Amino acid sequence: MEDLVGLLRIRVKRGMNLVSRDSQSSDPFVVVTMGSQTLKTHRVENNCNPEWNDELTLAFNDHNQPVILEVYDKDTFTSHDKMGDAEIDIRPFLEIQAMGLQELPDGTEVKRVKPSTDNCLAQESRITFSNGKIVQDMILKLRNVQSGEVEIQIQWIRVP
Repeated sequence: MEDLVGLLRIRVKRGMNLVSRDSQSSDPFVVVTMGSQTLKTHRVENNCNPEWNDELTLAFNDHNQPVILEVYDKDTFTSHDKMGDAEIDIRPFLEIQAMGLQELPDGTEVKRVKPSTDNCLAQESRITFSNGKIVQDMILKLRNVQSGEVEIQIQWIRVP
């Protein structure tokens, strides 16, 4: 696989059934880390099913760097409580990207990725051609926590 260099745009859409870390609820936000890059979403107050719809963009040049997503509960006076984490498996997405597909009908499904022990997918994920770009929608099952899922979409941005 040729080395792709570009930008990986991650749209953090929403969280579902996140654990409550405060008395009744949580104030969740998401942190995405790849290598030395760390980006985070805004915080949603008092909500275990938050809608973020934040776009985070990572500069991408190392295929072996894991992309880690962590959910935290914002606390004012103490350290933020961790609400679970997941690794975003971008290998299937990069394999499709490296094929250099040009123009496909909008909505064409390019590949399906099934949940496995190697990924954090909660259900089957679809890689599709949408508006001239290849995108992958996924629902990640959070690890190290009783419950919680985060819905994201990844997209590749070419850098000339």
